[in-house]
Amino acid sequence: MSQTTRRPTLFMALIPVIFLTSLISINVFIFGDDSLSGSNQIVLILSAAVASVVAIRLGHKWLDLRAGIVKSIGSAMTAILILLMIGSLAGTWLLGGIVPAMIYYGLQILNPTIFLVAACIVSAVVSLATGSSWSTVATLGVALLGIGRALGIPDGVIGGAIISGAYFGDKMSPLSDTTNLAPAMAGTDLFTHIRYMAWTTIPSISIALIIFLIMGLRQYSGTEYSDISPVLTAIDSTFHITPLLFLVPALVIFLIIRKVPAIPALFFGTIAGAICALIFQPQIIAQVSEMDDKFHVAAYIAIMKSMYTEISVNTDHEMVNSLLSTGGMRGMLNTVWLIMCAMIFGGIMESSGLLHRITESVIKLAHNTGSLVASTAGTCMFFNVTASDQYLSIVVPGRMFAETYRERGLTPQNLSRTLEDSGTVTSVLVPWNTCGATQASVLGVSTITFLPYCFFNIISPFMTIIYAYLNIRISRFSDATEAKEDVSLKA
Repeated sequence: MSQTTRRPTLFMALIPVIFLTSLISINVFIFGDDSLSGSNQIVLILSAAVASVVAIRLGHKWLDLRAGIVKSIGSAMTAILILLMIGSLAGTWLLGGIVPAMIYYGLQILNPTIFLVAACIVSAVVSLATGSSWSTVATLGVALLGIGRALGIPDGVIGGAIISGAYFGDKMSPLSDTTNLAPAMAGTDLFTHIRYMAWTTIPSISIALIIFLIMGLRQYSGTEYSDISPVLTAIDSTFHITPLLFLVPALVIFLIIRKVPAIPALFFGTIAGAICALIFQPQIIAQVSEMDDKFHVAAYIAIMKSMYTEISVNTDHEMVNSLLSTGGMRGMLNTVWLIMCAMIFGGIMESSGLLHRITESVIKLAHNTGSLVASTAGTCMFFNVTASDQYLSIVVPGRMFAETYRERGLTPQNLSRTLEDSGTVTSVLVPWNTCGATQASVLGVSTITFLPYCFFNIISPFMTIIYAYLNIRISRFSDATEAKEDVSLKA
């Protein structure tokens, strides 16, 4: 039977989006940081319900909308599996001493003569190892802020260096939820996304480091400090730290270079981390398992717990303790929940044609690749300001522009890179965004104070737009058939 549906007006198509952004803003005001624990997910479901009402009034059938939801969630299943695998990898890498080793050696590059550059690099290394800019800023960042203050450096400058490094690491880490979310929304795989991001991200952080170096050499140099020694001692006395532990991340990097799909590569990294725990960290196994005898039983308990649930390692240093914890697969469930709710919303918006109607209006302003990328970046920043949430600044534009990029012959990694270059990194620059509010609260430095010095975060969206206008590293499909493939299946 034929079904007649009406074309939505732009206002009708925007009703669910307006509803979404309004409720998210209320959520952030009422729940604050806790809005990511479930209330934002419920708002996405409610917004999907509003979109369903609009769609049904336009003549769409619920069964068709439900089919759109199932298809949308199905397209994100690879990303969900990768997220769960990353949770287990983070656990075994902590248990095996790999993450602590990264932090230990990273801290030792600190040099008071180039403190701002060192603070940015160390924050980047730790964030890259942990996959979290929030935990990096809340732990190491607080320590670096104290050191910088002792050197007489203004709070805003220190905060800018810390946040620039932390968001670089977060953006490039396969352990980061946003780094997994962006390719899931765009329709590409994790490691293709990371490799493609490097072309804009490395120049952006390089420019930021040069600026910090010039500032540091001109104004702040020559002061010695020893505040970092207790951190190094705490890590060294708790774990068996050896350069051999870097063989595990080297293995994962090798597999990535060899283009091994994400899930097998992460699985091998997870198993390698567990083996390192057995060889190098028997004392950590005993602590996590809470068993001093029957090593084989203790090892089984500790390794299993590291993969599926929260574990933490206790030292005699409070800041180090807050760094040495992970949530395993369970820690990824909130993000998985968010992805599924976002795909429900996106599935209805897409199958009903509402998303196409909005995109159509925006695309009219984009006459070439440069203006398309600029429109995407602007939309991401718009959602950071209006929805106050970095996840939604990735999810909604990702769903809006995915098909348009394909229609114009642009591979999905162009979109996923733009989402991260403009959505992830600018969230911390908005005072009422969950990221901006959290980092300001943690550091005790207002967003407006550190914003002018977050050079990496400011440069990144401009870098991706410049690349697009100059046609630098813009990946295109070789033919129309390839443009229709589901790239995410490669993972």
